[in-house]
Amino acid sequence: METSAADPLTGAVLDGRYRLDARIARGGMATVYSAFDLRLDRPVAVKVMHASLAEDEAFVERFRREARSAARLSHPNVVAIYDQGEDAGRVYLVMEHVTGTTLRALLREHGALSPQQALDVADGVLTALAAAHAAGLVHRDVKPENVLVTPDGSVKVADFGLARAIEASHYTVADGTLLGTVAYLAPEQVASGAADPRADLYALGVVLFEMLTGQVPYSGGTPLAVAYRHVNEDVPDPAGAPRAVANVVRAATRRDLDERYADAQAMLSAVRRARSALGSTDTAVVHLDEAPTLVTMLPPAPAATKQQKEPKQKRPRRGRRRGLVFTAIAVTLLLVAGVAGWRMASAEQYARAPRLLDLSLAAATKAAETAGLTVGTGAPEYSDTVAAGRVARQEPGPDTRLKRGAAIVLHVSRGVRMVAVPDVRGKTEAVARAQLRSAELSVTRVTRRYDETVAKDLVVETSPAPATQLRHGSSVALTVSDGPAPVTVPDVRLRALADAQRLLRDAGLKYTATTEFSDTVANGAVIDQTPAAARSVPRGTTVALRVSKGPETVRVPEVRGDTITRARETLTALGLKVVVQHVRNGHGEVVIDQDPQPGAVVRVGTKVTLVAF
Repeated sequence: METSAADPLTGAVLDGRYRLDARIARGGMATVYSAFDLRLDRPVAVKVMHASLAEDEAFVERFRREARSAARLSHPNVVAIYDQGEDAGRVYLVMEHVTGTTLRALLREHGALSPQQALDVADGVLTALAAAHAAGLVHRDVKPENVLVTPDGSVKVADFGLARAIEASHYTVADGTLLGTVAYLAPEQVASGAADPRADLYALGVVLFEMLTGQVPYSGGTPLAVAYRHVNEDVPDPAGAPRAVANVVRAATRRDLDERYADAQAMLSAVRRARSALGSTDTAVVHLDEAPTLVTMLPPAPAATKQQKEPKQKRPRRGRRRGLVFTAIAVTLLLVAGVAGWRMASAEQYARAPRLLDLSLAAATKAAETAGLTVGTGAPEYSDTVAAGRVARQEPGPDTRLKRGAAIVLHVSRGVRMVAVPDVRGKTEAVARAQLRSAELSVTRVTRRYDETVAKDLVVETSPAPATQLRHGSSVALTVSDGPAPVTVPDVRLRALADAQRLLRDAGLKYTATTEFSDTVANGAVIDQTPAAARSVPRGTTVALRVSKGPETVRVPEVRGDTITRARETLTALGLKVVVQHVRNGHGEVVIDQDPQPGAVVRVGTKVTLVAF
C-alpha cells in the first residue's frame, strides 16, 4: 500500500457520505482509497479520477454511463460497483472493498507462478469475463493491475467499463501513448481501436504468458514499438510451460480474431482441460491450437522384426530405398485415415450453440434441441433490451463448440428493472439527491415554492410521488420549500386595540402593545405600529403597537393662601400654566382665588388663573 501522508484527500468526505481513510494506489488516471460509507456503515474502495480527466465533459458523461452499466454486473468474480458521483469537481467511483492483493503485486513478489497457479487465476478471470460478455460488457483493459486475489485464493476483476469511458476523453492517444497498458493490447485495438470480447481474451493470453514466465512477451524502447510488435509478430510460446498450457496461450493470442477462442466460455473450457492434463504425461492425444492431433504411437509395422528370418546377403541399395518410400507412404496413409476418422467422429460428437437470445423459452428450447443440445434454466434476470419472458442470456454463448447433449443454461428476462421512488419529503435537497442516487434514480429538476407547513430548504414533494415504480435510471423532480409565504402588514393606526389585534392575527402576524398618553389619539386606539403598514414580512413576524391612554390629566391643587411664587411652583410642577391677576390697584403677593377651582381634573398644560391681593 502506498503512503498517504502527503495526500490532500485523505480524511476528506465525498458527498457527505464516503470518508477517504488511506490511499491504496495511484495510477495514470485515478487514485484509489480505502474508504468508509458513513451511511451504510461499511468499508468500501473509492477511485477518484485525476482532475485533468474530471475537467473533460466527454469523459465525465461517458464515465457515468459506463459506471451504471458496470454496476448492473453482479458476479462473485467481479468487483462490485456501488455508486458513482461528483463532489466539488472530483469524479469518483465507489466499489466493493476487496481484501487481498493485485496479481501485479504477486508477480513482483514471486517473479512467476506455477502452471497450476496461473491456470487457477485465469479460471477466475475468465469466469468474470464470461459473465461480463454475456451482459454486453467488454473490459478493454485486462492486465495484472486489474486482477485482485483474496487471501482465500478467490479472483476478482476490477475496472469494467473505465477504459471505454477514457476513450471518450482526450486521453485516448496522447504523446504517442496508447490507451491501456500497451503490453496487453490486442492487434485490432492498436490498429483501429476496435475491441470486442476477443480483445479481452488476447489480453488474458498475454497475462497468462506473464504469469508463466515472469515477463511480458514483447518489450521495446517506446510504447509504439511494443504496439508494432503486437500487430506484426505472433506471441511466442511461454518457455518451459507444459504443452497443454502453452497451447492455451497460443490460441488466445492469435493475431487473426477468427483464429482465437470464440468467447470467454470456450477459453474457460480450454483452461480447465489444460489444468486437468497437468498431472498426466502419458496420453495419445494432445491439444494443439485446440484442434486435437493424433500422435503416432504405431509400431514400425512394415519393418522386419528380430523373429523374422532374413537372408544374410545384403539387399541392393535401390531396394532398401524403395522400401523406405513405401513405408513412408503407408504411414502417411494411416495418419490421413486416422485424422479423417477423428474429424468425422468429432463432427458427430460436437455441435455449435445456436443464438437463442431474444427468443421465447419454448422457441429457444426447440432450437437448442434441434442442434443436439439440452436446455437448463438459470435465474431470471432483468434486461433493458430484452422483453420479459424472452431469453436475456445464454451460457455458454452463441457459436460455442459443445459436445452433443451438453446443456445450455438460459436466463429468461424479467423485463426492465423497476425501482420505487423513495420518500424524501422533509429531507434536505442534498440528502434527497443521495437517496435517489442509491435507488438508481436521478434528479431532473428542482423547483422552489412557499409552504405553510414544511420548513425552508426541505423537500415538499416529488414527482412522481413516493412509492411510484419507475424504470431504473429514470429522473425525479423535486419541490423544495421556501418556507411560509410572506404577508403584508395591515394598517391598524387609529383603530381600537381589539380591532387591530384581530386584523394582525388574520394576517398571520403576532403583536405586542405598549401604552402612552396622547393628546390627539383617543384612549385605547393605536397611535403607531412597527413594522409600518404595507411592508412585506415573513408570516409570524411580531408587530409592535403603541396604544393611546388619551390625554394626560392632573387634579388642580389648592393654592389659595399661598404666595404667588409658591403657587406658581406647585402648578408648574404638575404641567399647568400660570396666569396672575391682581385686584385693582393692588400689588399683593397672596393668592386669594384660583380658576379652575381646587379639585378640578384638567389636561396637562391647562392654564390656571391666580388672583392675588
